[in-house]
Amino acid sequence: VQLQASGGGLVQPGGSLRLSCAVSGYTLDDYAIAWFRQAPGKDREGVSCITKNDGNTYYIDSVKGRFAVSRDAARNTFYLQMNSLKPEDTAVYSCAADISVGVACPRSLSGIDYWGKGTQVTVSS
Repeated sequence: VQLQASGGGLVQPGGSLRLSCAVSGYTLDDYAIAWFRQAPGKDREGVSCITKNDGNTYYIDSVKGRFAVSRDAARNTFYLQMNSLKPEDTAVYSCAADISVGVACPRSLSGIDYWGKGTQVTVSS
């Protein structure tokens, strides 16, 4: 399984970015995609999660109402729309997959099987 995150960049506070995660090399029916972030000097944290088939979602409190996760199941591509960005959202964002049977969010955040490389998001004026 390969995961490739893209779409990061530099944005001013209050701005928006959309991250994409393309999943390849996997053909089983269902899985969950989780978005993680890691800021300098901080632990990695799970930000959001979505299941491929039923679109079950989860968000940590700090991004609720600002971030939205979605999927294009037919293309095995997942998105994290980030609005009203704040400097504290600055981090390397990665997507990851849980391919176990019966995936669900947020449980899948602690059951990651595959990790993709991250993309840098910097929120600064």
